[in-house]
Amino acid sequence: MEKEITIYDIAKGLGVSPTTVSRALNNHPAVKEKTKKKIFDAASELGYQSNIFAANLRSKRSNNIGVIVPSLKSNFQASVLAGMEKVASEAGFNLVISQSLESSEKEIANTKSMFNSRVDGLLISLASGAENLEHFSPFYKKGIPVIFYDRIANTDISTGVSIDNIQSAQIATNHLIDQGCRRIVHVLGSTEVSVYAERLKGYKYALIDKNIPFEDNLVIVLSDINEEAGEEIVSQILKMDPLPDGLFVSNDACAASCLNHLKMNGIRVPQDMALVGFNNEIISRLVEPKITTINYPGYEMGEVAMKNLINHLEEPDTTTLQNTNKITLRSELIIRESSLKKPKS
Repeated sequence: MEKEITIYDIAKGLGVSPTTVSRALNNHPAVKEKTKKKIFDAASELGYQSNIFAANLRSKRSNNIGVIVPSLKSNFQASVLAGMEKVASEAGFNLVISQSLESSEKEIANTKSMFNSRVDGLLISLASGAENLEHFSPFYKKGIPVIFYDRIANTDISTGVSIDNIQSAQIATNHLIDQGCRRIVHVLGSTEVSVYAERLKGYKYALIDKNIPFEDNLVIVLSDINEEAGEEIVSQILKMDPLPDGLFVSNDACAASCLNHLKMNGIRVPQDMALVGFNNEIISRLVEPKITTINYPGYEMGEVAMKNLINHLEEPDTTTLQNTNKITLRSELIIRESSLKKPKS
C-alpha cells in the first residue's frame, strides 16, 4: 500500500511552496491559472485525495462507501441498492450513490469524485462501453477495495459479483425451443455491456445445440431496452417474414411492453408467439399472461457485494477478495403462462 500523498509531495515535485499548492487546490484567485493547472495535473498524477473528511484523518476511515450505478431508473439496480443499504447500515457505513447514465466519461468523473471524497471502498456496475479501466488505478494504488457487480470488469485485481449470463440465456432459449419455437427473436442492449454480450452467446449456444441456424436479423439490439422500446420492437417483428414464433427479451419491463403491443396487433401469446423475459421484476407477475423469466437475485447481489467489501475493510487478509476474482450467484428459470405453447407435463 502506498503512503498518503500530501501537498508537500506535490510542492516538492513542482518546486513551489506548500502554501501555493494549498491555495491552488482551493481555487484561490491569487494563484495564476497556468500554475493551478500544473498543480492540479500533478495532484491527479500522484493520486492526491483532497482533505474533505479531516475529522476522520486519524482513523483514516470515512465510513462512506461509494456506489456507481448505470441508471437509478432501473428496478434491478434499485433492488441491488436495497440489499447494499441493509448490509452497510447494519455495519455502520453510509452509501454515497451516483449514476453514470451509461456514459464512460461520467463514470470516470464519478470515480474521481468518489476517490477525492475518501470513500473507504467502491462498488460499481460498469457503464456501456467502459473499456479503459485506468480510472480505478488510484484506488488499487491506495489499497481501497473495488468490487464490480452485474456488469463486471475482466481484471484479476478486482472481484466481480454476477450470475452466469451465458448459462441463463441458454436455459431461457432452450425452454422456447422445447416449446416448439424455431424462429426466436432475441432483444438485448448494447453488446459493449458484458451481460448482453454474454446473453447473446447463450442464445447462440442454445441454437447450435439444437441444430437451429442463427439468423442475424432475429437479433434486435437497442441502446435502451425499456418500456418505451416495446412498440418499436413489435413493429420490427411484424415486418419479419415468416413471423417469429418465440421472443426472448433481456428485461421484464420491456418484455411486458412487447406483450401489450403484440396483443394490440392481434398476436396471441403464447399460442402465436411464446415470450420469455429476464430479471423477475414485479411487472412480470402483473400482466396477463404472466411472463416466464430468469430470476436475477438483485437484492442478494447487493448483500453479497457489500458484505465482501466490508469484510475486506475489517479483515483484509481473510476475505473472499484474496481468494477469488469472481462470485457467481445462482439464477433460475421461472416458467409462467407466456411461454407455454405446450401443456405442462
